[in-house]
Amino acid sequence: MVEDEPSIRQGLLDVLVFRGYRVSAALDGRQALELVRESVPDLALLDVMLPELDGFAVCAALREDGHHFPILMLTAKNAEDDVLRGFEAGADDYVTKPFSLRQLFARVQALLKRSPKLNQDHFRVGPCEVSSEHARLRAADGDVELTTKEVEILRLLADDPGRIVSRRVLLREVWGMNNVNQVETRTVDVHIAKLRKKLSARGVELVETVRGQGYRLCSSTR
Repeated sequence: MVEDEPSIRQGLLDVLVFRGYRVSAALDGRQALELVRESVPDLALLDVMLPELDGFAVCAALREDGHHFPILMLTAKNAEDDVLRGFEAGADDYVTKPFSLRQLFARVQALLKRSPKLNQDHFRVGPCEVSSEHARLRAADGDVELTTKEVEILRLLADDPGRIVSRRVLLREVWGMNNVNQVETRTVDVHIAKLRKKLSARGVELVETVRGQGYRLCSSTR
């Protein structure tokens, strides 16, 4: 969520979290791009009038970087030219301020239902195919039964194969933890170790450790 007005930003953040969403909030356009580089979201709520970079520029930059997640623009302007400019920049939908929360959530849910990322039951990780519905990885030497967390870890790594995913990002995106900078836990390392052991039993090496930074897919699978 990218919104520079503190009261609106905090209000939306509180309601979205209450509704069960995990939300990262940015104050301006440049911070929004930094957040996406750190962790690709399922959807972006993007205000048009922003400091640093406006919403149109942020939207265009995200599309130029190859991101395909839905973008819902929040705008106080109702002029046709601004709506068209948003669509031309790559937005999927828009809501005009002031808006009702009911209307906003309806648009959010509609966009998420159409999102290829969230509707992708099967995805590939290197030479392997993962079924999220059946929690199973299919390798050349046989299937590997996975836990839900292991599926989510592999999906996060597969979303951007060359990217190093930090423990902090994994805790936030897979475990849904808030204030991860204040959390001391070996949960991520334990889960990664168990996942590697399962995969090694089938002759598969998918996850490598980048010392002091986090994890990414092995170079041979990218």
